[in-house]
Amino acid sequence: MSPFTHIRSTLLQLIGLASFAFASSANAILPIETLDTVKGAKAYFIQTKSLPIIDVEVSIDAGSRYDPENKNGVAALAAQLLTLGTGSGKSSLNEAQIADQIADLGASISVAASSERTVLRIRSLSRTDLREQVVQLASLILAKPSYDSKVLDREKQRLITALLEAQTKPETILQQNLRKAVYGKYPLAYFSTPKTVAAITTADLRNFHTSLYRGDRISVNIVGDLDRAQANAIVQTLLAGLPQSGPAIAPLPVMQQTPQGPLSQREVRIPFDTQQAHIAMGMTAITRNNPDFFPLLVGNYVLGGGGFVSRLMAEVREKRGLAYSINSYFAPGKDAGFFEAGMQTKKDQAILGLEVMQKTISQFIADGPSEQELLAAKSNLINGYPLRLDSNRKLLDNLSGITWNDLPLDTMETWTKQVEAVTLSQIRAAFQRHLDMNRMQIVVVGINK
Repeated sequence: MSPFTHIRSTLLQLIGLASFAFASSANAILPIETLDTVKGAKAYFIQTKSLPIIDVEVSIDAGSRYDPENKNGVAALAAQLLTLGTGSGKSSLNEAQIADQIADLGASISVAASSERTVLRIRSLSRTDLREQVVQLASLILAKPSYDSKVLDREKQRLITALLEAQTKPETILQQNLRKAVYGKYPLAYFSTPKTVAAITTADLRNFHTSLYRGDRISVNIVGDLDRAQANAIVQTLLAGLPQSGPAIAPLPVMQQTPQGPLSQREVRIPFDTQQAHIAMGMTAITRNNPDFFPLLVGNYVLGGGGFVSRLMAEVREKRGLAYSINSYFAPGKDAGFFEAGMQTKKDQAILGLEVMQKTISQFIADGPSEQELLAAKSNLINGYPLRLDSNRKLLDNLSGITWNDLPLDTMETWTKQVEAVTLSQIRAAFQRHLDMNRMQIVVVGINK
């Protein structure tokens, strides 16, 4: 066995043991430390000693909401190509060389763009020589992408093929139409198409990277077997090649609440060759730092987030057999939020299913949960909370959500207390403040207009 194969094998074994290592300390919330500021970037750290592993995230305010007009897909491709070529001249690395180095180090480096941000993540053994090489490589990937035109052309074609295939799926049609209806003219209403992707050039990627990949738009989150000095060193290395600031960026438009309107203006039916009708309804909702987050979290567990114990499941599936599954959820982001409820059902039951879903949500907005439902929801959420913290990666997910959304650093410590403190009156008030059936946009895919 080669030494590099041994490194990869060791890392995989350690990851497999992670759940056992964290189980013994599941009830002990580890503190979040604030690291030194580097180039205007914020940085945070949770020290864990159970496993010799580090997980690092570089979170950049460079999501698809900043895509240039008529070139939706720039953020996604700018992120995707980071690991497909870096540097220039003698210092350049092609995608095969990058992949080989990552594999030889027994590590992983991934990059992806969402609507709000681009995220680079690293996982490595914490051994000094391996850790430092991985972080050096990630720093080069982050700061010096080559954005080779041939690689871009290939990845554009792959993306276009995937987009064309997605248009054959009713769930894609459903979500695209719902987003347009809910967000109106806000950037989150737009999405990549074969036409917008085909228009993207290497200059677009370089401009996007130069404008948005910079220290004052970055937060770094680290979880793992390190001390504070080592964590600070990682941040310094990661951001070494990036500028602290850059050109002024045009502010995003203010997101407007989904407008009220008669049902005829809010419901869209789209014929589609599919075995079942796909139904969704939604509207704009809260951001993550809204004071009503916990009342809505607990309330939605009762309404549609609790699986088989939810109201929607009871009314639609258990009582009437109209669908196998149905759910609702809030998706609160940093600057925008979304509420959605959805189901699939037989085409000849679609109208009835939609009516039951609407009536159930409407009644819940008006009345909220019962005392018994509230107690059960809080118990399930609180008892399940340790499972959200039982690995390095889950801790990183929580740390990322806290720092990206500017939440108090003791959020993990107080989470269960805030759930426990939610009252019936708070849930009713929160749902009535933030949801309105006259604002709900409705999309049905699979039945005639």
